[in-house]
Parts: sequence; structure tokens; C-alpha cells
Amino acid sequence: MKYFIAVVHKEDDSAFGVSFPDLPSVFSAADAEADLTANAIEALRLWAEDETLPDPSSIEQVMARDDIRKKLATGSILIRVPFIEDGTRVVRANVTFEKGMLDAIDATARERGLTRSAFLASAARKAIEAA
Repeated sequence: MKYFIAVVHKEDDSAFGVSFPDLPSVFSAADAEADLTANAIEALRLWAEDETLPDPSSIEQVMARDDIRKKLATGSILIRVPFIEDGTRVVRANVTFEKGMLDAIDATARERGLTRSAFLASAARKAIEAA
């Protein structure tokens, strides 16, 4: 999993804006602070559908940039945005659950029209990206 550093800025009369120093043409916005990460993740995913994402810069590399230091001096903040690369290779994994939990997973997956694996992968992605 990769983490990209994003710059968040907000003016009094606007939504939160999110930009990525490593990806100048990728940006996002959110009306609520709570939506910043989810919207930034979505922007990265959309970009990655058509382009190859570069290796992310470290926080030290980003902080060393004059343009970033200027933005921080005017009230912008930095956030780390997780990006889980979608691959084409499927790997089998053996996991162990308590019987009641496995029954609940299977029932919920069926209700949503998903396989157990698809449901667990979706739940894991949501938990990782919400962290």
C-alpha cells in the first residue's frame, strides 16, 4: 500500500480543496472535513484508472519544497492518503473465524449479492481507508 501526501486548504467561503504535490493534475474537494480522505482516495483511484501512479514522495521530500512551505505558512495542512493498488493477481488466503462470525459474514455477503471473499475484501478496504 502506498501513502500520498496531500495539501488541504480552505478559504472562508469555499469547500476544502485537496491537491497532491506528486500529482499536479489530481485534485479533490469536500464540503465537510470528515469527507476529505474519502474524496482524496477517490481522486487517486480515478487517476490510477488511466495513468500509472508514481512512487509517492516522503513527507520530508514534500516538506522540503518551497511551494509547500508557503502553503503551510498560509494555513494549509498536510494529510496522508492511503492508496491500495488494484492488481489482477488473485491470491488464496486461509483465515480462521469464530463460527458465529463466519455465519454473520456469509449471511451479510449473500444479502448484498457478494461472495465471502468480495465482502471481506470490501470491508477490509473500507477499514484501511477510514483509518
